[in-house]
Amino acid sequence: MARELWKGNEALAEAAVRAGVVAYFGYPITPQTELLEYLSLRMVRLGRTFLQAESELAAINMVYGVACTGVRVMTSSSSPGISLMQEGLSYIAASEVPVVLVDIMRGGPGLGNIQPSQGDYFQVTRSCGHGDFRPLVLAPATVQEGVDLVYEAFDLAEKYRTVVIVVADGNIGQMMEPAEMPPMRDISTEQPDWALVGADGRSHRIITSLFLSAEKLETLNLRLQAKVQRVRENEVRYREHRAEDADILMVGFGTMGRIAQTAADMARQKGIRAGVFRPVSLFPFPSAALETRSHQARRILVVEMSAGQMLEDVRLAVGKDYPVEFYGRMGGVIPLPDEVFDAVEKIHAEMCHD
Repeated sequence: MARELWKGNEALAEAAVRAGVVAYFGYPITPQTELLEYLSLRMVRLGRTFLQAESELAAINMVYGVACTGVRVMTSSSSPGISLMQEGLSYIAASEVPVVLVDIMRGGPGLGNIQPSQGDYFQVTRSCGHGDFRPLVLAPATVQEGVDLVYEAFDLAEKYRTVVIVVADGNIGQMMEPAEMPPMRDISTEQPDWALVGADGRSHRIITSLFLSAEKLETLNLRLQAKVQRVRENEVRYREHRAEDADILMVGFGTMGRIAQTAADMARQKGIRAGVFRPVSLFPFPSAALETRSHQARRILVVEMSAGQMLEDVRLAVGKDYPVEFYGRMGGVIPLPDEVFDAVEKIHAEMCHD
């Protein structure tokens, strides 16, 4: 299939359609509203379910209800909207039903602004709700990668019966890039053996997140932690750019990973061996791969559109004694490659004097 020019939000929406999403519930919030708008037409024309809820709180609980029937369902929002969904996401995780969520991040904290940011890192990777659970979190850096990850997210959600979050900053949601769409999947008519689809001729089923017995709730938690461990073992994803011989290794995800690649190329032109390690799975974080790569580099520079949230995972991966630097912008400011290159050049100068 030929590549076509797609706006990021609309491309992610079309990828969900082609993955076989049966129902979408959401609420408009910039900079992800085009995703909802696109589905408001596309889903109805295909005879599928689209509903603009009265709030994010309502939307996530509608998603929860439909997920219990075993069909593919999703929602999308942006930073403050994700905050409102957190209670429902915790219920969904405890109930072990598959759900896909797209988060197009904006500036914060608070209502903030509609500019691109990466300030939701803690929110999406540190459980995204109360209790002991962690969703699988994937972070694209291009529109094409976003399409591919959304398409796959439904399979992953069903494989682990959990929440899968595709998180991108507003820049990726709003930009236009060529992308090739995956094939259209048929809507599955198979009913999972846990789904609530009526009890004619069989014993009834119950899906709940309420366990009044401490022992039974602990049993659930142990099962969830075993699931988290399987995710850690099987779903680590990352990309590298000129990292094999890098003295200075930049670590950045999403848009910042792209900016870092340009900065690395600029550094190479100046004779500075710089490279990029770009996490694609934010949870599970590619800690072991980064730790291995750090053995060959002399310094790590973490670059983020935040105050340094992923920085904590990088330091956990490489150890407290490894020299890790940070460059970040906040409030929706997108750094230029020149700014990141200047940070690289400064580190290089310091290394030359060591």
